[in-house]
Amino acid sequence: MKKIEAVIKPFKLDEVKEALHEVGLQGITVMEAKGFGRQKGHTELYRGAEYVVDFLPKVKIEIICEDAVVERAVEAIVTAARTGRIGDGKIFISAVEEVIRIRTGERGEDAI
Repeated sequence: MKKIEAVIKPFKLDEVKEALHEVGLQGITVMEAKGFGRQKGHTELYRGAEYVVDFLPKVKIEIICEDAVVERAVEAIVTAARTGRIGDGKIFISAVEEVIRIRTGERGEDAI
């Protein structure tokens, strides 16, 4: 099993959710996040004063899936989240040793 973590632009969330649903993934976790990468934020004017916005709004998606689905899920995220501009985000993939469904006690892929 793998854990896919994707940090994307907030306005792309619905497109990514739909793309993952088409791949057959049933559950995702979504969190609001703030951060920056190479774009390092930007400056804005507020009441005549200029200030730097260091942390930009992002959305972090977490998915646990079987190894066989990982590539299709990643491709779905990349295709749906890409704008072609700086700050499109990142995807991280890591191994998951065990999953346990609290309600039933199921373990492993049955718990996904």
